Amino acid sequence: MLEKFFRLKENNTTVKTEVIAGLTTFMTMAYIIALNPTIIASSKAGASVNLWNAVFVATALSAAIGTLFMAFLANKPFALAPGMGLNAYFATVVTTIMASTSDKTYDEAFKGALAIVVVSGILFTILTIFKIREKIVEAIPVGIRFGITAGIGLMLINVGMTTNASIYYSDNDYITILGFFTLGAKDTHKLVGGANYNLLILYIVTFFVGLFAIVVLNHKKVKGSILYGMLLASLVYFAGDFMLGNDPFVVVKHATWLPQFGDLAEKTLFKFHFGTLFSMGFLSAIMTIISFCMVDMFDTIGTLLGTATKAGMVDKSGKMPDMNKAMLSDSLATCVGACTGTSTVTTFIESAAGVEEGGRTGFASVITGICFLACLFLAPVAKLIPAPATSAALVFVGILMISSLKNVDYNDFSQSVPVVLMIVFMMITSGIGNGIGIGLISYSIIKICAGKFKEVSLLTLILSILFIGKFFIIY
Repeated sequence: MLEKFFRLKENNTTVKTEVIAGLTTFMTMAYIIALNPTIIASSKAGASVNLWNAVFVATALSAAIGTLFMAFLANKPFALAPGMGLNAYFATVVTTIMASTSDKTYDEAFKGALAIVVVSGILFTILTIFKIREKIVEAIPVGIRFGITAGIGLMLINVGMTTNASIYYSDNDYITILGFFTLGAKDTHKLVGGANYNLLILYIVTFFVGLFAIVVLNHKKVKGSILYGMLLASLVYFAGDFMLGNDPFVVVKHATWLPQFGDLAEKTLFKFHFGTLFSMGFLSAIMTIISFCMVDMFDTIGTLLGTATKAGMVDKSGKMPDMNKAMLSDSLATCVGACTGTSTVTTFIESAAGVEEGGRTGFASVITGICFLACLFLAPVAKLIPAPATSAALVFVGILMISSLKNVDYNDFSQSVPVVLMIVFMMITSGIGNGIGIGLISYSIIKICAGKFKEVSLLTLILSILFIGKFFIIY
């Protein structure tokens, strides 16, 4: 049955490979289960009605359903969950604007923000059904497509080394590297020392143990090298945390294991309110919806193209088969997310870890989706995965993805300059869509100024103009 539905042999994979890939993707994404409700619940809107439990259930449900959409509609090994960045923008900026520009409470503003996500999800779906999103993919020049893969790789490395592992981090004017070297600080003791310093060192050691283990296992062609490396790093972290006098399993011992479906039904399930949608002003609401659309659309396009290109899942022209089905899964997942009570659900770049493990079909996504469903009952287990273990996997995959830069023609400045600018903007803005926008704008300008008007398609030019509007009008 699995062979007939997922076409495993046709995609040169096996059940074992797909299971390992699905578990690997889940382990790299498990952090979102607790982080997304924390971000939304800590905002004024979330705190006003104590949304943590409800959004936690919504996060697990929407991630599971969205990932299963990807499995059964598109047969692709990609996982979905509420997107980072968009969740913070949704919970703080949008709800605050709604509350401050009208007489609405933060609870009402939250429901209005959910309505914006619903509308954007419906718009995604319409664009996908009429294959407009597919045309947009075709409008992205081939050189920029190669650069997207490398840009995502650098983003993974940056996230892994900063947010998760604290290999380097900044605090105002201070930059600390490896916990030892502090740059720009008059007094280094402001950043290091004490129990927190010992924990920081444990993070760094855990990260490098995991990274080197993955590299060695991968070099020896061991299937599941990323998963095994993460498990080894986790054991090192647990042992180190215990030696520091802490209990690494405290989240399991004092956890609530039953899902809070009551909170979901009472506070977020189908609570979007269209009457509040335009309380922030008609133009502001429309521009916010467009902003959500553009960010999610190009983040998804970038993730799908970048990951698929690295895995050899694209044809000679750089197109991914059934990409429209994958994007339809993404758009439907956004609608589901808004209905359950969370921000935009999108395809995660962490899926690259599972793809690197050999995941090639939707069966890997089935495994990831089941893990998300299990989190409704086993949430504390997901919280046990230490951040530096996840970092090791993300950095390794990021390094592999950078290799796509070898396909860029550096003798053609209309290709190399947009790629470099795109990668830089992806890094400094932490947004795949922002990078693609700068890449398209610079590509169009260079081609037009060089007198090569015919090489810029009408759709590419339109997208460039839209991104200029997004950067200079919406922001």
